[in-house]
Amino acid sequence: MTTTIPVHPIGALIALVIVAMVVATIYWMLHPPRAKADIVAARAEQALHEMVGSIVIVFSEEIHSEHMMVLAARLARRERADLFAVYVIEVPLILPQSAQMPDEDRRGYDVLATAEAIAQHNGVTIRTELIHARQIASAVLEIAKREQANMIVMGSYREGRYSGAPLGRAIDAIASGAQCDVLIGVPGPFGRMMNLDRVAAGATPPTPRRS
Repeated sequence: MTTTIPVHPIGALIALVIVAMVVATIYWMLHPPRAKADIVAARAEQALHEMVGSIVIVFSEEIHSEHMMVLAARLARRERADLFAVYVIEVPLILPQSAQMPDEDRRGYDVLATAEAIAQHNGVTIRTELIHARQIASAVLEIAKREQANMIVMGSYREGRYSGAPLGRAIDAIASGAQCDVLIGVPGPFGRMMNLDRVAAGATPPTPRRS
């Protein structure tokens, strides 16, 4: 004999509400809301992904960017960005811009060969170019515009012999005139990450003295 239990509409509605609340609670426990820091980090990652499409890394007689080349190659590999290395030879005003400068050209091609080797070691395709120009900054800005660069990467140098001297004028002009982000690597006096000479020599930073 089958017994039929009458179900009141209000009771059925209450039961559905309770089931929905239980399901929502279980879902919340399995998918807790992200902390504010996680949300900001995710947005930063997305912004970086959208930002880095083409990277131009700059070399010249004064701008030594070898210590930044590995970072640029790894960033290009991670973001699947185009990587372009340029060596700019600044032609003195006393010479015509088309003047032959074989010694400078040789040094430039050696640097670009090193950049190619670093890129190849990191599994990244790189394009290189050596150019002669009257001014390094204007040449770099023109190349960045031509390449539709999303980021310019370069090392740093200081003018003058004093430790407090500002960064070189070419770097300052590039950073202030670029229409994209500029990443400048400034090695610290005791750092190991960007100071290739100290790393190669196996030097360790001195221990700070406590007063």
